[in-house]
Amino acid sequence: MLKKISLGAAIIWAGIILYMCLIRISELPEVKIPYIDKVVHTFFYFVFSLLWFFALRFSFEKQSQAKLLRLVFLIAFLFGIAIELFQAFFTTYRSGDVTDVVANTFGILLAIVLIRFLDKNDFLSKISK
Repeated sequence: MLKKISLGAAIIWAGIILYMCLIRISELPEVKIPYIDKVVHTFFYFVFSLLWFFALRFSFEKQSQAKLLRLVFLIAFLFGIAIELFQAFFTTYRSGDVTDVVANTFGILLAIVLIRFLDKNDFLSKISK
């Protein structure tokens, strides 16, 4: 069951991130919580990394987990940088931010730590393919 929906969920989540990061900020409700933008970036890329790990795991079952985690890191990291470049060069209402890339990377690393923890505790092998 998860195999059928994992790639679709990963693609949809990537689309949500792309949309949310490229719309005008004025279209979003204003929230007065310090650093909420960074928390949102961390959350976006945490979920992004988890979804892409499972999508790739189900698609490339013979690949090692370490190789898949490196690939997920690379995909998520480059996706985040690409969005920041799009904001900087292709919009007049958003700007690229290096600290967003740091928050994205933190979310990616949190996901990798969680995946490693789940694997160490034999949870991942229990997920049906």
